[in-house]
Amino acid sequence: MKRFIGFVTKEFYHIFRDRRSLFILFGMPIVQILLFGFAITNEINNVDIAILDHSNDATTNEIINKISASKYFSVKQLIEREDDIEAVFKKGKVKAVLNFEKDFSKNLIKDRQATVQIITDATDPNTANTISNYVNSILKKYQQEQNKAITINYVIVSEPRMVYNPELKSVYMFVPGVMTIILMLVSAMMTSISITREKELGTMEILLVSPIKPFQVIFGKVFPYIFLSVINAIVIVLLSIFIFKMPVQGSLILLAFESILFIVSALALGILISTISATQQTAMMISLMGLMLPVILLSGFIFPISSMPIPLQFISHAIPAKWFIIILKGIMLKGVGLEFIWKETLILIGMTVLFMGISVKKYKIRLE
Repeated sequence: MKRFIGFVTKEFYHIFRDRRSLFILFGMPIVQILLFGFAITNEINNVDIAILDHSNDATTNEIINKISASKYFSVKQLIEREDDIEAVFKKGKVKAVLNFEKDFSKNLIKDRQATVQIITDATDPNTANTISNYVNSILKKYQQEQNKAITINYVIVSEPRMVYNPELKSVYMFVPGVMTIILMLVSAMMTSISITREKELGTMEILLVSPIKPFQVIFGKVFPYIFLSVINAIVIVLLSIFIFKMPVQGSLILLAFESILFIVSALALGILISTISATQQTAMMISLMGLMLPVILLSGFIFPISSMPIPLQFISHAIPAKWFIIILKGIMLKGVGLEFIWKETLILIGMTVLFMGISVKKYKIRLE
């Protein structure tokens, strides 16, 4: 029994000395529960909306103030023409436009009825439905408050209108997200074990004494996976178009360019993971746990980023998948060109250069 107790004590010492084991045992559960607790929500908060007020009277101003005073919406833009609505949605910032009819207040007094149109970006059908329901709730509450003071009740009629996905097909949301997850995880995992495999097989010494420069080794390991990942992307797009009837409203050339850019970014991230990992097991764990959860939870694929706490919103900016999903939805569903997604494209280019630069630097350190 003393031998057994001694053996168990030794195992405890080994576990407590290994920081990676302690992080897996205690750190990962804490991180996961915080991510799931704060990120997974069907509620919306601080959603950016625009207002098109043809009437601009006291009643519409009071309703707009009610909506903007709630924690659910933030009025970011006032537009003057209906022709501007499409341009506002293509920029990707605004998720809904409230269109108040002309002579709104007069119609309430004269006809006891007035109409407000709720136009939502249905590229994310769940969020679009939630926005419409929340606006309806605020309008009904305002209507009930006003009807208490008058003898003849009036009615505010809301007319929902979903753009880019009028049938609210969930596949329009899932295809860009699933494509992003597959390309990110497959590309990153494939490259994350490339250099660590060389270390474990003992072939790293051959690379160390070879005349090949560090950047050549890095690009040499990335290039074959670019070709394989591009085939993956083509298969996903073809299945989306012909099986799931996913539309591609924008340029296929632009879609191909952005997909290759994201693939290179994911591969560069995988190479970076492989250069800082000692074993294939560590590299796989980092690529799975360090990429899968953030990509699914913090990329805006399923849960709206605007509803998350501010710290998680800042973290989401560092996730390449977030920017690629915005690009995919813009090209495939909205038909936008590079003039609307240039910022997201530059961010992906910057991330790719950063990942590749750190990888080369880390590899140089190992050569020395």
